[in-house]
Parts: sequence; C-alpha cells; structure tokens
Amino acid sequence: MAKKKTHTVRRLLKTVFQFYPVILPLTVVCIIFNGVISSIPALFMQNIIAMIEDSLKNSFDLVTENNSIFGLMRSMEGGVYDSWSVVGGSILRLVGILAVLYVFSLLSGIIYNQLMAVITQGTLKKLRVKLFRRMQEMPISYFDTHNHGDIMSHYTNDIDTLRQMISQSFPQLLISGTVVVTIFCIMIYLCLWLAIVVVAGVLVILVIIKRIGGGSAKYFVRQQKSLGEVEGYVEEIMNGQKVVKVFCHERASEAEFDALNDKLFREAEKANKYANTLPPILNNVGNVLYVIVAVVGGALILFGTPNVSISGIVMGVSVVIPFLNMTKQFVGNINQVSQQINAVIMGLAGAERVFALLDEPAETDDGHVYLVNVTEENGAPVECTAHTGHWAWKRTGGAPGEAEYTRLTGDVALDHVDFSYEQGKEVLHDITLEATPGQKVAFVGATGAGKTTIANLLNRFYDIAEGDIQYDGVDIKEIRKSDLRRSIGIVLQETSLFTATVMENIRYGRLDASDEECVAAAKLAGADDFITRLPEGYQTVVSGNGENLSQGQRQLLAISRAAVADPPVMILDEATSSIDTRTEAIVQRGMDALMAGRTVFVIAHRLSTVKNADRILVMEHGRIIERGTHAELIEKKGQYYQLYTGAFELE
Repeated sequence: MAKKKTHTVRRLLKTVFQFYPVILPLTVVCIIFNGVISSIPALFMQNIIAMIEDSLKNSFDLVTENNSIFGLMRSMEGGVYDSWSVVGGSILRLVGILAVLYVFSLLSGIIYNQLMAVITQGTLKKLRVKLFRRMQEMPISYFDTHNHGDIMSHYTNDIDTLRQMISQSFPQLLISGTVVVTIFCIMIYLCLWLAIVVVAGVLVILVIIKRIGGGSAKYFVRQQKSLGEVEGYVEEIMNGQKVVKVFCHERASEAEFDALNDKLFREAEKANKYANTLPPILNNVGNVLYVIVAVVGGALILFGTPNVSISGIVMGVSVVIPFLNMTKQFVGNINQVSQQINAVIMGLAGAERVFALLDEPAETDDGHVYLVNVTEENGAPVECTAHTGHWAWKRTGGAPGEAEYTRLTGDVALDHVDFSYEQGKEVLHDITLEATPGQKVAFVGATGAGKTTIANLLNRFYDIAEGDIQYDGVDIKEIRKSDLRRSIGIVLQETSLFTATVMENIRYGRLDASDEECVAAAKLAGADDFITRLPEGYQTVVSGNGENLSQGQRQLLAISRAAVADPPVMILDEATSSIDTRTEAIVQRGMDALMAGRTVFVIAHRLSTVKNADRILVMEHGRIIERGTHAELIEKKGQYYQLYTGAFELE
C-alpha cells in the first residue's frame, strides 16, 4: 500500500510539473524561502539575548570591582554607557535585517499563493480534459461493464479531493518540512544535548502519527469508493424514476440507498474518528516536550554541563530560551503536517482513481485504409476535400505518394463469423451473409438472438473472434475505425439527444452540414412538421435527453441525424419501435426515401416493417436458421411463418 501511495505521489507531482514546468519550480522556491525565513528568528533571538547577557555580565563585574552601585555609576563615565549604546545599535541592526527579511517573506507568500491558484485550477482543468479525452478513446465494452455514476464520480469527487491537496496540503507540507529541517539544523548548531531531547520526542510523535494516520488512510480510501457507489446508485434511480414509480418501488429504493449511504457513513465516521483524534494528542505531546526541554536546559545550566555544538556557544540562557521557542515551532509544524494527512490521503485516493481511469487501455485501431471524399474524373475516383456525397476507400503503403482507391458502394459480407462477449460464452455461431449495394436486409428473432450484436460488429464496437467481415472487398480490420463508423449511419431503439438546439442535434450527424441540409434531412425523415410547430422551431433547445419531446419525436430527430450524415450503409435497430402506427406511416415514407440506393440492415420485432426487405434472416440463439424474402419464408411455413402469423411470440 505504501509503495502504491509513493508511486501515486510521484506520478501526481510529475503530472503537475508537465503542466507547469516553469511556474511550479518558481512556486517551490518561494515556498521554501518563506519557510526558511519563518525559522531563523531563533538565531536572531539567540544573538540578541547573548548580547544582553554579555552586557549585564560586564555591568555586574563593574559593580563587583567598585564594591557598590555608586562605584558603578562613577564608572559609567568611563564608557559603560558607550558599551550599552553599541549593544543597542547592534540589536536595532539585527531587528532591521529581520524586518527586511519578513518583507521579502511576505512578498514571496503573496506570489506563491497567487501561483498556487493558477497551478491548482489549471491542473484540475487539464486533468478533466485528459479524463474526457481518454473516455472518448475507450471501447464501448468499458461503459457496458462499469457503473456510469461511478465514472462521473471521477470528474466530481475525485478531482475535488485533488483541489484541496494541491492548493493547501502540498504547500503546507513543503513549508512545514522546510521549517522542520531548518530548525533542526539550528538546534544542532546551538546545542546537541537539547536537540537529542527534541528528536526523542519527535520519534514518539511519528509513532503516534503512523499508528493513527495509517488507520485513517485505510478508511479514507474506502470512503472514496463508497462515495462512488452512492453516486452511481443515485444516477441509476434518477434515470429510472418512472419505472420506480410505476412499480411502486420507492420504499425498496430508499432501503437500498440507505444501505449504501450507511456504508459510506461508517467508512467516513471511522476515517474521521482517527483523523480527529490525532491533533489533540499531538498538541499535548508537544506541550510535554516543551516542559522537558525547559527542565533539561535548566539542569544543564545549573550543573554547568559543557555545551556540545557546532557554534561553540557556552550553555546559558541565550541557548535555552531560543530552544524553547524552536521546540514549540518544531512540534507545531509536525502537527501541521499531521493535520494535512486527511486531505492528502483523500487526495491520493482520488488521484489513484483518476490515474486508474487514465490508464484504462484505449480502443486499439491499427487500420490503414481511410475514407475520403471523391469526384469522378474519366470514370475514376479522384480525392477532394469538399463534401460531394461520393466516397472511396484510400489504401496507402505502396510507392511513396501513390494510393489505391476503392469506391464505397456499401457491399457488406460476413463469412463464418463467431463472436462472444465473454470467453467461453459464444453469442454468434457461424454467421454468413451478404448485402449488396442498395439491398435491404432484415434480422428478426427473439430478444437475445444476436441481432444487435451483428450491428455492433459492423461498427467494430467489438471485434470478431473467428471469421471475416468484408466491406467493399476490404477487411474491416484494415479500415480505420473512425472512418468505418463515418460510413455507417445508425438509428438505435434508445435515442440520445443532447442539450442543444434541434438544429444542432440534427447536425450532430455531420458537423459541417449547413442549416439547409439539416432542414432537408428533417423533411426527408418526416420530422419537419413537428419541428416547425415547436416554440422556436429549429432553434428550440432540447434538454434532459429530450424530455420535453415525445418518444416518437425523439426518434424522428435521431432518424434526421442519420439522414444528414448521408452514409452509404444504414443500420436501423428497432428504429420505429417507439412510434405509433400513424407516425410510423409518416416515418416509413421518409425512411424509404432515406434507404433508396443504400445498403440497409433492419433489426425489428414488428414484422410488418420488414415485409418489403430484399432478404430476411431469422435468428435463434446466435444462428441464422432461415433466410429469404417475405413470400419465400411464408411459403416455407417455418419459424418466420409462425412468427408472422402469431403462432408464438418473438419473446
């Protein structure tokens, strides 16, 4: 665990340094300077007390020589006043130097606090960007197997724990560490005996911190994990609120939430019990150590024990008094360090989760065939930058500057494809099919038969285990994934709309589409009629995944989005399942126009929507058991016939 924490600290510091290679070192220098200046008053105090002690000793010697105070007064005319004036001047000079140093310390404090604000907020911003970018690069399988609320917790709770650690804990730790090291050096310089006493007391303090702080760390890590679970459950219930109310599941939901919340409470309570116990214990240990140093120092002076030090200063009041102040400061800074343990542990727990997400493997893409816009010149495709509606696959790797172009027509073929989401649990078995350009191929079958899985494989959301998938004669594993997906339009059963205007949601299909093209796509899909009746038409803002729209309207916008993308291949996964019969007739006319000249894969439970398909594939338990046109399958009187006539249900 300790090794893992050390690795996390190193990685976090390295990350911050990469973000701010100039500002961070400057900030560290200012912090260290501030810490050193706050430590050196003890040396000034020692010098001042020593001067006063020497002057008093000289005055006492004069009294002794003259045997009376009157003799001392007479001797002052011989230069004692001059001696005290020199001492006073020296003290004022030392105080002046210290005041100047404090001014510089104040300036350095202002500078490093301003810089820390830039570093902290900038680091959090850049980490959020890295998290979001990594999330976009991760495969669909990650989001299928991880709680979405827990993923969101990385952006909120985990990042926020880093804010406190970077902005407060790290500077405080560096200042306290600098003060402790500086004061310890001064202690050894002044008196080794008293330094040994302080070190012994500090060792006791460190043992206490290790025992109590270690227990605190364990529970703070658990607290972060439990917090993610609570947020994940809250998001899940919010998304399914209608289902909860329909089935009167409110009390059961509350009970499950209470269980998760109680777990979070227990972990947080234990963590904070340990953390809150530490400061009062350390304060009292520090007070005891202060008394011990005073007693030992007094004893050393009383018994005339020779001082052992680098400075060679004689043991006296000028050593013991600064030492008492340094002891208080020494223990106080160690206490400051201990008070930052909570924030550091929580921050490291958050950093571990952030780095764990950043370390998730990105979706691999070794494709070297690209999708490009082309125009026709002398019967051959010629690459261009403008959107022409004509595409070609560009294969490089031959002679420099040469490329091979294959027209994108939408010829798709699966050859003996096997696939499983989990090892040993095969979902598709020996799938072989071909869809020629302009064909409409329909998949029907019970839920779990593997229909949607085929659509996922065509988009390479998952890669096949065995077999081969060809797209215009090109193995899809050779095609860059982003280009492959750009060539395939998909309309899902569950629509996803974003917080933006209707126009922007349609344009999501092709970001360079003009307003006119978006309107034309909406008209093609049959969505223009209801859009123009919205309060602000195409500029109406859609929010909450389109909660202010009906399910049918949301589906029409999804179809419009696919239409503006203008892909040669379309996948309609239960695209009309949430639309009523009247709306379906409107949508079907638009979809017929949309599908004209394209290769279309239709996944449907409503068999009336696939009657005009060029080929219907009946699936069961991951296998194609029947194939043919509607008339051919009805004539066979097999599985499709039974499904169509209602002999048994699809489910």
